[in-house]
Amino acid sequence: MLPQDLVRQIRLLEIRTDRAVDEIAGGAYRSLFKGRGIEFDEVREYVPGDDVRTIDWNVTARTGAAFVKKFVEERELTVLLLVDVSASGDYGGALRSKRATAAELAALLAFSAGRNGDKAGLLMFSDRCELFVPPRSGRRHALRLIREVLAFEPKSRGTDLAEAFREAARLLKKRGIVFVLSDFIDDKPFEKELKLLRRRHDVVALELADARESAWPGRCAVTVEDAESGEIAVFPGGGTALRRLDRALGDEAAERREFCRRARVDVAQVSNSGNILRPLVDLFARRARRIRR
Repeated sequence: MLPQDLVRQIRLLEIRTDRAVDEIAGGAYRSLFKGRGIEFDEVREYVPGDDVRTIDWNVTARTGAAFVKKFVEERELTVLLLVDVSASGDYGGALRSKRATAAELAALLAFSAGRNGDKAGLLMFSDRCELFVPPRSGRRHALRLIREVLAFEPKSRGTDLAEAFREAARLLKKRGIVFVLSDFIDDKPFEKELKLLRRRHDVVALELADARESAWPGRCAVTVEDAESGEIAVFPGGGTALRRLDRALGDEAAERREFCRRARVDVAQVSNSGNILRPLVDLFARRARRIRR
């Protein structure tokens, strides 16, 4: 039996995202992933003008007449939600934490997949793979994914994106789409593993952000605690020191985006203090325009 407060959270999330799913599933989601593959349908007799490369030689040999293979666009997608549950996700302002933002994004994507008849799965990670829920379709399954994101208590506090990408590549047998929901704060390299994952699957990075992580309180000294390691750091007050810190944080963010660009991974930044639907819709629209070109 689920606790009543968790049931209430899931229900509220379902209601809040329902209309947004209509906007995504009404075309943007499907157009984003067009051209994902084809599958064999049947054979038919060869007619002049058919591509000879599609001739089915086994059937042709058995019947004595030329037959070609007919293919149709593959209808079902496999979507994997790769959700960061490290301790930095608990950080957030009054509206919602990064973890709550991840839950809402996961709800949007899982329900959009369900609306299109696609399968959705979940892999939650910290510095290890914490939980894997294999892809399935249906609304009940989508609700289970949301419940897991909201209620799961990770065993570890750290982050290891490289390990998460390796595990996603191992677990996702069929070509699919991987949505990475993370703040991408990791002091270990992960570009190689991201490229390997992208080689087989379509990968979209949804970078979770909180404005307070880069909005310093005036010119005062700032004391910060690393949520994952517990390490304390004190930054001296004064505009020069804080501007230097802002530049360092900006450089790190730019480097992460450059990793994604080199791996051919699209990135959308989603703030927990703003409208989370808008970055998704904008991302889908950019990709749709690129496909049309």
